[in-house]
Amino acid sequence: MKHPYEQAPPYTKWRHAVAAPAAGAVDPGIGFPFRLSRRDRVATAGSCFAQHIGRALRARGFSHYITETAHPFVANVAASCAYDQFSARYGNVYTSRQMLQLVQRALGLFTPADRAWSGPQGGWYDPYRPTVQPGGFLSVEELETDRARHLACVRRLIEGLDYLVFTLGLTEAWVSAVDGAAYPLCPGVAAGRFDPAQHLFVNLGVDEIVADVEAFLALITAVNPAARLILTVSPVALAATAEDRHVLASNTYSKAVLRVAAEILARRHPETIGYFPSYEIITGIQSRGAYLLDDLRSVSDEGVAQVMASFARNATREAEPPPAAAPPVPQPDGLFRDLARLIAAECDEAMLGA
Repeated sequence: MKHPYEQAPPYTKWRHAVAAPAAGAVDPGIGFPFRLSRRDRVATAGSCFAQHIGRALRARGFSHYITETAHPFVANVAASCAYDQFSARYGNVYTSRQMLQLVQRALGLFTPADRAWSGPQGGWYDPYRPTVQPGGFLSVEELETDRARHLACVRRLIEGLDYLVFTLGLTEAWVSAVDGAAYPLCPGVAAGRFDPAQHLFVNLGVDEIVADVEAFLALITAVNPAARLILTVSPVALAATAEDRHVLASNTYSKAVLRVAAEILARRHPETIGYFPSYEIITGIQSRGAYLLDDLRSVSDEGVAQVMASFARNATREAEPPPAAAPPVPQPDGLFRDLARLIAAECDEAMLGA
C-alpha cells in the first residue's frame, strides 16, 4: 500500500460517491450506528422537517411514538391544532435551547416567568407553543390546564421512548430577559407584543448547542437509561434573519454551526447519539436543487422519500418495511359533528389571518 487512500472504499472518494452516480444513488447515510426495528418507539421533535420524518416512519410501518392525541370528535381538525405533527403537541422546536427547556419543564425543573400572551384578535396563547391553538385559548385557565396536560404527555414520552429523532433547525432565537426562556417565534409574530427590553436576540454557537443537547440528553437518560438520540440538521433554510446581513449568509452560518455541533456530539457520545445526514441528501450539490420547491426552502416529496429510503437502508433492520395501513378516521355524528364543525371554523379562520 503506497498510502492510506489507495485501498479506501469507493464511498470515501468524491468521484465515485458523488460525481459519477445519479443523485438518487448518492447515499451519505452509510455507517449510521443504530438499527431501528418496527418495535422501537421512535419519538420526533424539532423543526418542521421533523414532521416529514414522523409521517414517513408511520407510512413505512414503524412506531412513531405519540403520547398526546386529540379527542376523536376533533380528528378532522387535529392537524391544524398541531396534533400528530410530532410525538406531543409542542409544535416546532427550532433550537437546542427550546428542547432543553421543554425537557426541564416536563420534569418540573423549570417554570418560565412568561405564562400567557394575548392575541391580536383576542384569545390567549402559550408563549412556548404560540401556533398550536388557532384562535387562542378562551382563557388563561384553559391554557394552563392544557399546558399541564401537555407537559405530562411530554414526561410520558421521555419515560417511554427508545429513540428520539431531533432535527436541529435554527441557531437564531429570542429569549426572555427575565429568565432566559426561549421562544419558538419572536414575540409579536403569532401573538404577544415585542418589547426590546424584555425580549433578547441570541445566536447560539457550537459550544452552546453542544452543551444544550448534552444537558437534555442527560435529563432524559436519567429517567430512561436506554434512550438514544438521532440528530439531523434541517435542510429548510431560514425564512428571515435577525442579523443585519443577507439571509443567505446567515443561513449558511446557522447550518454550518448546527452541522458541526451534531458532529461533535455524535463523535463524543457514539453509544447514545447518531447523526443522520438528511441535510446532505437534500442540499448536497449532487441534488442540483431538485429536492427543493420553488421557494428554495421547502423540501419536496421526492426529497423526503430520498431521505427516508436512505434511512431505511442504513438505520433500520428492514430495508423496505411494508407500509402500515392507516386507521379510519372516526366520523363524529350528532352533537359531536356540530362541535367539530365549530372548531374547524375557528381554526380555519385563524389560519386565514396568519
